[in-house]
Amino acid sequence: MLRRFSVSNFKSFERRMTFDLSDPANYGFNREVVREGTKTKGMVYGANGSGKSNLALAMFDIILHLTDKEKLLQKYYPYLCLDSKKPMAEFEYEFLFDGVEVVYRYGKTDPVTLVYERLSIGGEEVLSYDFAMRKGHVSLAGAESLMLSSALPAETDKLSRVKFVRSNAILQESAATRAFISFVSFVDGMLMFYSLDERGYQGLSVGSDSFTRGIIREGKVVEFQRFLSAQGIDYELVSVDVNGLPELYCRFVETSVPFGSIASTGTKSLALYYYWFIRMSEASLVFIDEFDAFYHFELSEAIVSMLKGVEDVQVFLTTHNTDLLSNDLLRPDAYFILKDGDVRSLDKLAEKELRAAHNIQKMFKAGTFDA
Repeated sequence: MLRRFSVSNFKSFERRMTFDLSDPANYGFNREVVREGTKTKGMVYGANGSGKSNLALAMFDIILHLTDKEKLLQKYYPYLCLDSKKPMAEFEYEFLFDGVEVVYRYGKTDPVTLVYERLSIGGEEVLSYDFAMRKGHVSLAGAESLMLSSALPAETDKLSRVKFVRSNAILQESAATRAFISFVSFVDGMLMFYSLDERGYQGLSVGSDSFTRGIIREGKVVEFQRFLSAQGIDYELVSVDVNGLPELYCRFVETSVPFGSIASTGTKSLALYYYWFIRMSEASLVFIDEFDAFYHFELSEAIVSMLKGVEDVQVFLTTHNTDLLSNDLLRPDAYFILKDGDVRSLDKLAEKELRAAHNIQKMFKAGTFDA
């Protein structure tokens, strides 16, 4: 699990910003959102321009150089904070796998150009590499003999040495190598997606896919119809062969029409959400930016309830919907406010102890958390 993430000099984050999931409060309600002392579900609030989307991009920057998964490179420009003269952005991820701490740090000048990498497992640095000096070391069992330096010109050598070790070493069994494998597998399973003026995703999968065709492929047409019906959207859905490919259609008394031709923007957004929801068992961490941009309150609440029930996956959302600020849904330490380049949970922003009976939406509107 991801326990803590920090970034500096990236987009709107000039100074170091830390998204801390390792400090849950001792609440006796909604305990399922915390596992092994780590928050696994959460919702991030912030004014327009506060950096919510930049937080998602920063957290998923790791995808760009450690995996071959789908990438949203166009979203990363400009990369460095425009208010800073520092030459690189710096990132730090702290994970916990079976009680073993894994800390990964690196610096970049742009989305694909690494300056340095450092990986520590169980408090011991097992890999480091300086791309300017072209020097480094690796001490993972089975990887010690690998040559980390490259014959490529320095300006073209952009290969992550963590990725290099993963691809080329035959690692020997040890607690450190198990943690290393868990770490790279976790990163492979990270997924960020959004559905605003355009749709996009990063991580977990590769290439474009028709989300309606994906629902058909997963054999979930009937379940998707039931899901829509529960939200008050009553379509009879069928799979129709169109030029050799399955397409989702809505059946009426005298005809059937493509789902996309009659579905509203909100319903299409629901279909996209459902496509990723049925694949979440493959994921490790999911971040949905502005998840409810096209939903009414009851639907947004239903979606959060669904996601809260997803086991063994960390899920974080951004939203403006204060109606979702409820201890019935989550809890104060799972709601975060991003403001002035800092992100903190409600329990850290309130002067008094928050309890289950508190109306945190009312407190939010009254300025209780305006620290």
